[in-house]
Amino acid sequence: MDLLSVIRRWHFRDGKPIREIERRTGLSRNTIRKYLRSGAVEPKFKVPERPSKLDSYSDKLTTLLRIEAGKSRKQRRTVKQMHAELVALGFDGSYGRVAAFARKWKADRQYEQQTSGRGPFVPLVFAPGEAFQFDWSEEWAILGGERTKLQVAHTKLSHSRAFIVRAYLLQTHEMLFDALTQAFRVLGGVARRGIFDNMKTAVDRIGSGKARQVNARFAAMASHYLFEPEFCNPASGWEKGQVEKNVQDGDCRIFCARGLFPSLADEPFAEDDGELCPGLEPFARRFFPVVGRVVQHQI
Repeated sequence: MDLLSVIRRWHFRDGKPIREIERRTGLSRNTIRKYLRSGAVEPKFKVPERPSKLDSYSDKLTTLLRIEAGKSRKQRRTVKQMHAELVALGFDGSYGRVAAFARKWKADRQYEQQTSGRGPFVPLVFAPGEAFQFDWSEEWAILGGERTKLQVAHTKLSHSRAFIVRAYLLQTHEMLFDALTQAFRVLGGVARRGIFDNMKTAVDRIGSGKARQVNARFAAMASHYLFEPEFCNPASGWEKGQVEKNVQDGDCRIFCARGLFPSLADEPFAEDDGELCPGLEPFARRFFPVVGRVVQHQI
């Protein structure tokens, strides 16, 4: 999934030729062309479940590998010695199966160490078109005479600080995808990176450091729009402080200033041509005098 997304970004966004992608990935040109011509944003293939003789001993082998990794290089036992220990416990599989398991475990451990360094640095200065930030907030408003809780989507460009705010009733995948699609349309393009928190519609599981198991539907959407998603550390809102401040200002100054709306169609920046909604324009002009036409800016 990650490799397919990278290939699409290199070719469609960065304009890399297939020969260069072949050199970088080691894939054949025919394979790369097949991925690009299919138009798929996520790989679809069936992997049959094959039981292995090592399944019953995987926990034991993982424990052995973890213990040996904590020792000095000269004191570590080899994989052959660990295989012999498993055989003594009743394992009748081959050494190759144990060696493959050990290689995968070491590769996963190395990747985790590389992506979970202490004190990760998040730049607060962004080049044009480099990144956008996204966040949800909850706000109450009067819709058609009834008090309703709204889920408000905030999308903000990190360089120009241009933003769009849209309100929904839920935070489902459909609402998230629509919010981003409308934001890209109104803001006039898609930045290279998207900075998000660890919302459930984007992240299935949080690993150590920056390791994330990204939701398949969210990853497919990111691959379609050719942006690279990045996720903040848990409880680290300052890593996307621009949109966090936007959430505070948008809730307190727009929704609190005018809490009455006929319907969701009367939300901020809902006009198709990128103009402010007439009902909200006096409030937005007062508190955000530099907004104007949000489509006229450098992303």
